Amino acid sequence: MTDATDQLCQLYLVSPPDPGDDFPDRLARALGAGPVAAFQLRMKQADDEAVLAMAERLMPICAERGCAFILNDRADLAARLGADGVHIGRSDGDIAEARALLGRDAQIGATCHDSRHFAMEAGEAGADYVAFGAFYPSDTKETTHRSNPEILTWWSTMFVLPCVAIGGITAENAQPLVDAGADFLAVSGAVWKHPDGEAAGVSAFAEILGV
Repeated sequence: MTDATDQLCQLYLVSPPDPGDDFPDRLARALGAGPVAAFQLRMKQADDEAVLAMAERLMPICAERGCAFILNDRADLAARLGADGVHIGRSDGDIAEARALLGRDAQIGATCHDSRHFAMEAGEAGADYVAFGAFYPSDTKETTHRSNPEILTWWSTMFVLPCVAIGGITAENAQPLVDAGADFLAVSGAVWKHPDGEAAGVSAFAEILGV
């Protein structure tokens, strides 16, 4: 995942909750349609073996296209896989423990919801990026926190650490988040549920992001 300090806003794909057996082909099509900085495998309801099996199929696809492979929550599984990093939810792990497992070069992200305090704590603990959201209603994940784009402006003005905007983001509603200072847009349903397919979903964001 590229440091965003001198970059335009970039796309960060998040898997659907149940990717399905054909998902490697879908991911390859998505990554072939435009620049994607990172992909996160998020299978919260699956057992370890299912997560590992899917990750082993997806990691080479990401590597071939220069896209960082991030595993949701499970630093232990990320270490076993040799993943590029892990994304940690508010109640799903510890940044310091993840760093000890994965080493200094791993990308570690932290969910911060709408909290400036959580974000500053994550930065102090050694996170590589902080994620704010949800900014819009989402049918991919139940959301209990709603963020205002102003938090992105505050963060990007005060700190060098990249920030990710997440939650219900589509090509139609993304521009205010880009303008507010998001370094990355984390997107799921807008790509995987796009009526013209995942490649069209990525292409739509590429137009918004100017890439």
